[in-house]
Amino acid sequence: MILEDYLGRNAGLYPGKTAVVINGCSYTYGQLKSLVDDRVRSIADSKYQRFVCLKAVPSIDFIVDYFAYHLKGIAVVPLAKDIPQALSDGISEELSRCEIPEGTADILYTTGTTGKSKGVMISYRTIMADAENLTQGQGFTRDTVFVINGPLNHIGSLSKVYPVILNGGTMIIVDGLKDLDAFFRCFEYPSDKMATFLVPASIRILIQFASDRIAALSSKMDFMETGAAAISKSDMEELCRLLPKTRLYNTYASTETGIITTYDFNCGKCVAGCLGRPMVNSGLFITEEGKIACAGDTLMTGYVGDPERTSAILRDGVIYTSDFGEIDSDGMLHLKGREDDVINVGGFKVAPLEVEDAAMGFPGISDCICIPVKHPLTGNALKLLAVMAPGAGLDKKALALFLGQRLEPHKVPMLYEQVESVRRTFNGKPDRKFYQK
Repeated sequence: MILEDYLGRNAGLYPGKTAVVINGCSYTYGQLKSLVDDRVRSIADSKYQRFVCLKAVPSIDFIVDYFAYHLKGIAVVPLAKDIPQALSDGISEELSRCEIPEGTADILYTTGTTGKSKGVMISYRTIMADAENLTQGQGFTRDTVFVINGPLNHIGSLSKVYPVILNGGTMIIVDGLKDLDAFFRCFEYPSDKMATFLVPASIRILIQFASDRIAALSSKMDFMETGAAAISKSDMEELCRLLPKTRLYNTYASTETGIITTYDFNCGKCVAGCLGRPMVNSGLFITEEGKIACAGDTLMTGYVGDPERTSAILRDGVIYTSDFGEIDSDGMLHLKGREDDVINVGGFKVAPLEVEDAAMGFPGISDCICIPVKHPLTGNALKLLAVMAPGAGLDKKALALFLGQRLEPHKVPMLYEQVESVRRTFNGKPDRKFYQK
């Protein structure tokens, strides 16, 4: 069965149950299935149509088209809702020259923060494997009401559609966090099994500006997931305080690997960098170089039109990532940083993530990034850019002393600067390449 088969099953079993709430309108499973069937009939039969580019606008039309094209066996290429038409046309033209394997459901374009943007091919089986992993790992059920607030052209948000439909739950789709009132209104839905996914940068914003509103959801929020970037220990601890009864998951996933592990850090052991054990359709191991390698049904098929780049990371059913990690005695994965991010300071390798996590525990710091700067003796030195909370100023000496008590000497930055903001990608990752210009 593919995901769309479960949509049909749910429409048959409970046609009056709400499937989607979007732009103030509710659609039952029966209504959604009817809209999808109508759209399937309107799509011209053509054995030559291998893919379709769709702007991932948070609308019922996108959701309907997404399911309908899958049912026609046509690969969906979800693109950013505000993508320039010239860029969209360029992607379409490029894909027209590529071989797209049978069974490809989606082609998801990565953000390109570590290089040229790549089209990641996702199979129908991969979608189901991700849905099963999230169901088993996080407890999606028919009662789950999941608030999707991120871009639907990326795995972080799109993957939440999968377990909702698999289990016959409800999804509420809202256009990001630009309007905090609109986000919080979603949780007025009559359910005590609410859930959502938030990148760490969004969690930081909510903690800073809406902590009381988060705490008010304690009796309604069944679980919350974060991922895409590292979350600081201080933010983890604050979330546990605000939502003491809520399962709070930190997940290891990427477009290429799919959803691999997850860890409820509100279990009494709030461990920074811990990402849990592999889920039912996944496996992993640590290579001799200390990097994370992933296996299982959630992996991509490959990069569209780029077998050379595919073979560089996908070999014999294993994806070799650029992430450093460790597996503890309980089988839990711990993220140690990314190869591309490691800073060489006089022969010492420093993961900026470790420095940033320590700095986030300093009173008054609301965001930060550790970057390399040229140094005549060591080649590189560490510099910390810190965003301070309103009314707070940066005491550089106090911060250096604070970090010196928590980090090895070579990991303590030499330079400090207070800045207005940290540049980040759409999914909350620090845009490190921007600071290396």
